[in-house]
Amino acid sequence: MTRVCRVNDVPLGEGRAVEIDGHRVAVFQTRNGWYALDQRCPHKGGPLTDGIVADGCVTCPLHDRRFDLATGRCHGDDLQVRVYAVEVHDGEVWVDESATAVGETRAAVAAA
Repeated sequence: MTRVCRVNDVPLGEGRAVEIDGHRVAVFQTRNGWYALDQRCPHKGGPLTDGIVADGCVTCPLHDRRFDLATGRCHGDDLQVRVYAVEVHDGEVWVDESATAVGETRAAVAAA
């Protein structure tokens, strides 16, 4: 696990880009917990952290593709992004630098 930020660094309903071992990862805080997935949309490379977060998904700001935060699957398309496990301890957010298989669910851990 890699410490990527503090809980207060990511407002509720938003995402922030972090770098882990030279790879850009998008970290999101939602009412249901924390999620992390690849920062770039596989369609045209749009920055997912700039997208709208709603209903357990993030919408790419370039072409409106919606990615499930837990699985990385794109709704209505065969595109997918990798997802990462997230844990919150003592106000700090940690991300497992090893991505899951694309489409495998990673449960978010709510802040304590």
